Order: sequence, then C-alpha cells, then structure tokens
Amino acid sequence: MPAKKKADLPVEPVEAILPPVESTFTPTVPGPSMPPVPPVTYNAPQTMAPGDERTWGTLAHLTTLLNLVTGFGGPIAALVIYLVYKDRSRFVAYHALQAMVFQLIWWFGGGVLIGLMWAITGALSAILIGVVLIPVAACITPILVLMPVGALIYGIVGGVQISQGQDFKYWLVGDWLRGTLTGA
Repeated sequence: MPAKKKADLPVEPVEAILPPVESTFTPTVPGPSMPPVPPVTYNAPQTMAPGDERTWGTLAHLTTLLNLVTGFGGPIAALVIYLVYKDRSRFVAYHALQAMVFQLIWWFGGGVLIGLMWAITGALSAILIGVVLIPVAACITPILVLMPVGALIYGIVGGVQISQGQDFKYWLVGDWLRGTLTGA
C-alpha cells in the first residue's frame, strides 16, 4: 500500500479540534485611580525678531572664516544654523543654506579640482605627455588656489551686507536656492 501524501489527508477545521476559549481577564489597576492624562498640544516654533534674523544671517555667511582654522568647519556650521533656525525664520534658513552650498562649491571645489588636475598629470607622466602637462598644472594651481580665497572674501561681503539690513545672494547659488526653497 503506497504512503499517503499530505495533500491526500483530510484537514479538520481548528474549531473541531480545540474547544473555544472564553476570556475571563478583566484588567484592574491596584491603588487609587489615576487622573486622566491631558492631551498633548503642539506649540509652533516662535518667530525671530528682525535683529536676531540679521545676526544669524550674518553669522551664517561668516562661517566661511571657520575654514581658515579648521579647513572644513564652515559648511558644517552653516548647516547647523540652517537646521536650528529653519522652522523659525525663512530668512536665516535661506542665508545659512546659501552660505553652506557656496562654501561647498568654491572652497572644496577648488581643492578637488587641484587634486584631480595633479592626479591626471601624475598618471599621464608615465607617458611622455604628462611631462608636458606639469608646467600647465603648475600655472593653473595658483589660479585654483584663489577659489577658496574668493569664497572667503565673498562670504565676508555677504555677512557685512546682511548685518547692514541689505539682501544678499551669492551669484548663481542664491537664485537656485531661492527657487528651491519657495518651490518655484
């Protein structure tokens, strides 16, 4: 006689095998009854005074000075200012984000371009054409070193204009971020 497969065996419903279970559990709290918990209310963040907005907008632009000391602290400080004040002031958020993006592009962009240029020159120097590129790279390096210096000066100009109550936007970056933040 062949062995029966699982599919051939009759299947009984669970109710036929196990009796129904009746729950007799009633939760009780020992001791005095607790007062009801009040509903949680959400308080919207408070807006900033115009003087405070100008101060933090100025500081966001001046975070570029941290790059002189740390080499990388400017964009991080601008990002922290953005994250702290983005819900309290669109003005501060815009200027902090603008300063961060501009520093990333110009401060670090100059360093990346210099590194790439010398890496390509070094790789091509294995072939004779790389030897010809060494004077070209040596001439272009001082120009690319001026990128972070230009970003430093431009950031200081932005900080001064914001502290005087004028609107400031970085070239190309300001319009792009304004459109991004407003959804236009």
